[in-house]
Amino acid sequence: MKYDFLGVAVFGFVLLIGLTVIATFIVLGIFLVKALIRYIKSKDVRKEKSGIKKSLGEVLKQHREECKMTQEFVAESIGVSRQAVSKWENGTSDPSTSNLIAIAKLFNLPAEDLLHEVQ
Repeated sequence: MKYDFLGVAVFGFVLLIGLTVIATFIVLGIFLVKALIRYIKSKDVRKEKSGIKKSLGEVLKQHREECKMTQEFVAESIGVSRQAVSKWENGTSDPSTSNLIAIAKLFNLPAEDLLHEVQ
């Protein structure tokens, strides 16, 4: 009789732990789904924020990628090293005025348009 009660108590305890684990996973799943829905709905806000603060390097990289050009192609086209283009894009340095004009021509844009996108 004593062992029956102990067995039932152990079974009940294990069942309680199992239900707690399942409930925890369900609650975490609900939070995850809500977070994903909120993230998906914030697409416009994220896009707007990314457009607000752009460095010259970010603008150059964006246009280069939109034109489907590599850093190496841009570098060869305007007569600089690929490392120079990389430095411009990551903000380590800025292109000279003549290089900026050459880049704008390569992207088929007025140089002013590139500079207007910089905040």
